[in-house]
Amino acid sequence: MNYEKNGLPPASLLTKVKQLAGKQIFIPLAALFILVIFNLIADPSFFAINYATNSAGDPVLSGYLITILDNASELAILAIGMTLVTAASGGQDISVGAAIAISGSVVLRVLCGDNPRPDEMQHSILTAFLISCIVSMLFGAFNGTLVAYFKIQPMIATLILYTAGRSIAAWINNNRLPIISDPSFGYFGSFMPGIPIPTPIFIAIFCMILIALALKFTTLGLYVQTVGINPESARLNGIDPKIIKFICYIIMGLCVAFAGFIKVTRFSTINYSVVALDIEMDAILAVALGGNVLSGGKFNMAASILGAYVIQFLTTTLFKFNVSSSALPAYKAIVVILLVIISAPVFREKISSLWKNIRAAKAVKEVQS
Repeated sequence: MNYEKNGLPPASLLTKVKQLAGKQIFIPLAALFILVIFNLIADPSFFAINYATNSAGDPVLSGYLITILDNASELAILAIGMTLVTAASGGQDISVGAAIAISGSVVLRVLCGDNPRPDEMQHSILTAFLISCIVSMLFGAFNGTLVAYFKIQPMIATLILYTAGRSIAAWINNNRLPIISDPSFGYFGSFMPGIPIPTPIFIAIFCMILIALALKFTTLGLYVQTVGINPESARLNGIDPKIIKFICYIIMGLCVAFAGFIKVTRFSTINYSVVALDIEMDAILAVALGGNVLSGGKFNMAASILGAYVIQFLTTTLFKFNVSSSALPAYKAIVVILLVIISAPVFREKISSLWKNIRAAKAVKEVQS
């Protein structure tokens, strides 16, 4: 019996949908599909990409899609670290926004020295970035020590840096707002001369390649999942849960360094109180949107990264339709509620039961025909 007669999709199509729905990446893909359809209906020009020149005379690409890919760079990088931290420790790092402020402040202090508005940078940009990586990884190690060795719940442990981080960032530069006038510094937060694609996109891709290689050619992913699922079993199998958790927080610190570097190069300065404000919530939401269990264990890195871009897609869509920034958390809260409902065992059981009823109804019709 064909599709036209019984009004149901072909069995092969239903099977493929069922298989896709069972995969972890289905949730962010479904959310992305809904956003794409909504924008196609509301305003197809949302997907237009323009090629023009900027104020410096360089060719650049512009449009909402480019904005999404560009602005989601920091969040996608943070989603990498947050996924590992969540999977290994069964908790989340809520200090990443404050840590970004510290990382960015370190970059500016190295480049500016004692003069908040130098005519020339005191050191190379690479040196400033590497120092910020070391500092951020040390703060990551601090969080990791509290979680892994002192067995403090991750959200409580990282609350320390969440509370004190922005004050530390301001102290690093003596409460001054340094400004880098050298245009080469801003290239990393906008466009390189002659390259029409925003530089943060390349930085995010670089980080994705690094983590993909690490997960493919090392046992990091396996160890993280093993520790997250059952730390005691992991220990009995020769895996030290403390070291794995500690390493994940150091990686989180490295991700913070990359995100912080992008943040300060976007404006060539920093505002300690608002830079990366609440970005930790978006990073956690990206992990949840990727279908990862927030209590730890199995994870899907690609799904988390896709979740970060979906969040930015949603944010850009809301801004396009003149939704105020103060209302954004409410819309994101709705997304969280939907995720919780979809992930609930009762909801999945209902969907499974509905699927069986559809297949049973189809079988009955085939028998009757």
